[in-house]
Amino acid sequence: MPNRLKKFWKSLGPGLITGASDDDPSGIVSYSIAGAKYGYSTLWTMIFILPLMVVIQEMCARIGLSSSCGLAGNIKRHYSKLLLVFISTLIIVSNIFNIGADVYGMAAGIELLLPGSTKIWSFLIVFFMIGLIIKLPYRRIVGIFKWLAISLLAYVLAGVMFITDWPSVLAGTLIPSFDGRYEYLLVIMAIFGTTISPYLAFWQASEEAEEERIKRDNTDGRFVCEFKTVTKNELRRAMEDTKYGMVFSNLVGFFIIALTGSVLFSAGINNIETVKDAAEALRPLAGEYAYLLFTLGLISSGLLAIPILAGSSAYVLAEIFNWEASLDRPFSKAKEFYIVIVIATAFGLIMPYLGIGPIKALFWTAIIHAIVAPFLIITLIHMANNPAIVGPNVSKKSSNYVAYATFIIMLLIAIAFIIAEMPFPEEAKAVIYSVFPR
Repeated sequence: MPNRLKKFWKSLGPGLITGASDDDPSGIVSYSIAGAKYGYSTLWTMIFILPLMVVIQEMCARIGLSSSCGLAGNIKRHYSKLLLVFISTLIIVSNIFNIGADVYGMAAGIELLLPGSTKIWSFLIVFFMIGLIIKLPYRRIVGIFKWLAISLLAYVLAGVMFITDWPSVLAGTLIPSFDGRYEYLLVIMAIFGTTISPYLAFWQASEEAEEERIKRDNTDGRFVCEFKTVTKNELRRAMEDTKYGMVFSNLVGFFIIALTGSVLFSAGINNIETVKDAAEALRPLAGEYAYLLFTLGLISSGLLAIPILAGSSAYVLAEIFNWEASLDRPFSKAKEFYIVIVIATAFGLIMPYLGIGPIKALFWTAIIHAIVAPFLIITLIHMANNPAIVGPNVSKKSSNYVAYATFIIMLLIAIAFIIAEMPFPEEAKAVIYSVFPR
């Protein structure tokens, strides 16, 4: 590997890993449904969402780096306990539901490649991954996460190999298409909800704090939550890493939509509910390589996202209760932190035995994300402009404007989603469907 490429690879960290973890199995479901049901007409969302994602995640990086502390710790120190309990509880619960949905998705990928019980394979693989996280030092864990992230380029490769109508792909990307039908609006809301996920904010802030503590050789695994001077180079590195990560995330999402749109939508296969449906439908239409790439990307995404979902929950609780919490600390020094990771993962794994299927898990995850996202975004804006947290590294005015726009969009999506799922009298439904026909 040339020196310049090595230097670039080394500079990538929390931003790349956070961005890649956004393309988890539940996200792949949303993107695949969008492509199969509406072809290229939802591709514009990947371009539209990108600056919103970049600004929100840059704020998280700025907060974590400047305060050497994650979001929960800063909320605890500078804001009300009610806000802390409200956001933290919803994040932890939604993460567990998300883990459950991702386990189903990864199990579906394993089932397509390996014989035997998919549930047993899922248990073995996930707990092997958790074991590595507990056993290995931080830098080794980051290395594994980065390679898992890069493996998601399988979707880009599959797209390059099997997408044929590139002029239509370009038109769908650059020219927004609006369909007034109710189902189309739900798909757009699902794309926004799965792309701007609250757990990403918590994970990135905590990992930036982790990086900073290790760099300062802080052997105490507790978060300090007070401003530390950060050099311009450190801040620039974090912002660039975040941009690369969000571009990578949306590039993968873009190619999943484009691939399923090119192959499934074009063949009239519009109704898929799971990633297994998408992979099996691709096989006879696009061939063995497309099927294999899609499936391998699915398994990699689960291996990356599940530990991060569990880890973000562990960071939240550790910051609230002032536990030692560091992926660089041995189990004996950060027992509570690692036990939360194991318990959160275990709850997700046992969902099949509790009668909570993948669609139900995704449904509850989406509802909780819809509720918490606006509250979290407005809190992030305040935190990223609070000198007590970030010192002189306050967010730029242009970033604040984009963040406020993101808040309004996510608030409207939350309201629309909640209204869509509320039981209405038939007369009210008739009025809704006259404006947004089914």
